[in-house]
Amino acid sequence: MSGTLNKVMLIGHLGDEVKVHYFEGGNCIGRFPLATNETYTNKQTGERVTNTDWHNIVVRNKAAEICEKYLSKGDKVYVEGRLKNRQWQGEDGTTRYATEVHVQDFTFLSTKNDGSSNANQANPNQRQDQGASDAAKRPSSLEEDDLPF
Repeated sequence: MSGTLNKVMLIGHLGDEVKVHYFEGGNCIGRFPLATNETYTNKQTGERVTNTDWHNIVVRNKAAEICEKYLSKGDKVYVEGRLKNRQWQGEDGTTRYATEVHVQDFTFLSTKNDGSSNANQANPNQRQDQGASDAAKRPSSLEEDDLPF
């Protein structure tokens, strides 16, 4: 295989509120921590062990505004994106590093009691377009009774 792949899929809970920073020109970037858990039983002690990993999530522009509006600490969310590594000089002169997940798609998994059920889709237009293309792929001349199975 000659290509490469950089893809991350996570389901977890927000560890804090989404923090959005706005730039000149109308662009913005949102950041939030996401916690994923791994639970297993220790074979020697029989004790249930839970390990939590924290991930730095980055969303941009309209996605950042949607996340800021509808997500809050503790909410469950699915994110899909790619890993990016950053390095910078800290205030004390040391080189600092961070690994981030730059989100390309997301879906809210927590249900809200405030009736905002339309907020559960990250990009409703994308979902509708996909449904329309799926309908276009189906042959229209076949009736349901004509199916071979």
